[in-house]
Amino acid sequence: MTMIQTMKHKFLIQLINNKFKVNTMKSKYVMLASAMLISVATFAQKDQIKAAEKAFKGGNSQEAVTILQGAESVMANATDAEKAQFFFVQGNSLLDLANKKVDTDKNLSLAAKSFQDLIAVEKASGKIKYSTQAATSVAEIKYKLINNAIEDSKVDKHAESAKKLYDAYLLDKKDTINLYYAASTYVNAKDYTTAFKLYDELKNLNYSGKGVSYMAVNKMSGEENSYATAQERDRYVKIGTHEKPRTEVIPSKRGEIYKNMALILVEQGKTEEAKKSISDARKANPDDTSLTLTEANLYLETKDFDTYKKLIAEVLEKSPNDPDLVFNLGVLSYNAKNNVDAEKYYLRAIQIKPDYVNAYLNLAILKLDADKKLFDEIQKLGNSEKDNKRYEVLKKQREVVFKDALPFLEKATELDPANKEVKSTLLSVYRALEMTDKAKELKAKM
Repeated sequence: MTMIQTMKHKFLIQLINNKFKVNTMKSKYVMLASAMLISVATFAQKDQIKAAEKAFKGGNSQEAVTILQGAESVMANATDAEKAQFFFVQGNSLLDLANKKVDTDKNLSLAAKSFQDLIAVEKASGKIKYSTQAATSVAEIKYKLINNAIEDSKVDKHAESAKKLYDAYLLDKKDTINLYYAASTYVNAKDYTTAFKLYDELKNLNYSGKGVSYMAVNKMSGEENSYATAQERDRYVKIGTHEKPRTEVIPSKRGEIYKNMALILVEQGKTEEAKKSISDARKANPDDTSLTLTEANLYLETKDFDTYKKLIAEVLEKSPNDPDLVFNLGVLSYNAKNNVDAEKYYLRAIQIKPDYVNAYLNLAILKLDADKKLFDEIQKLGNSEKDNKRYEVLKKQREVVFKDALPFLEKATELDPANKEVKSTLLSVYRALEMTDKAKELKAKM
């Protein structure tokens, strides 16, 4: 290599080295700038969280939410502690807005998500600061959703009600009853596709809903409240806010779930698929007689009376002295407009279980059904001599109907004195039969 070549070579190496140094410096500068940006952003988001917290504590939750919305874009780089604080302030602010009736449904949903995100962050980090308070707030939101869902159903807003019940379930998946109610309410909303989806989820969870409910009457509202444990109910009775405690056995809802799934399939023209679904369910749960009843009801709906009778006989053979089973046979018969068999099964249920209040109620309803036709005819009568004579005949027939229903209504009222609807019906019957003293006595108790 010549001297000139050697010098060129050294110059080239020098150029490369210099370029490398420049690039390295640029890289360091970029890294430093990025760090500074992150640092500035961190300080900014801390300030924003503090400002939001101050706004919330000052009673301005909307301002707090707005401030936090501006900080969301930089929260990805925040520490777990900062994220937890962010979600905590956000959740509290949104919940406060919901409590103030500001976009209640929307803010309840957003608040629930914030608290759930908070709990997830602290669980992952292992550092628990806000989770306990957040869990309490989630429970509050859950019960608000349920109560709002009930109010929606009262005014036939079934779709809105169903969504809230499903949201309540998502907040606490251990409380599976809300998934069941959501599915049932979607049926009421005629959203059969969503209802079927939720019923299928219940089926996959092997949900039955069988259990015991502990009831007591709220002295202030007069309404009967349900409690998960006897201890919880008895505590309210002891402190004097509730009275008339009773225990109610809740039957399995599995049969109803499969029945509704089958009926939805029938509604969609998938009768054979419905029959297969019920048959598969029975194979998986051979001891669940409610499924046999569901299958019987399906064949009843499709007017296959021979198969229906065969299945009913099978059920009775297995459990001839099960009052709930016999009662349900009565319900099936009544729905099929077979009042003779319905009455037979209701009376049999009472024979097995003399305090079976629902059997007495259904017998009263069955008897009073005859009054509708008589009443409709009376409404169409004029003032002619012929019409007046017909009125007297119909009046006597109505009296017979009321007298037939009377003992069952009285017994149902005796067994369930908190039932206002039964009392109201009984009062109407007393008045129709001109049993003035009885009517006054009952009215005084209402």
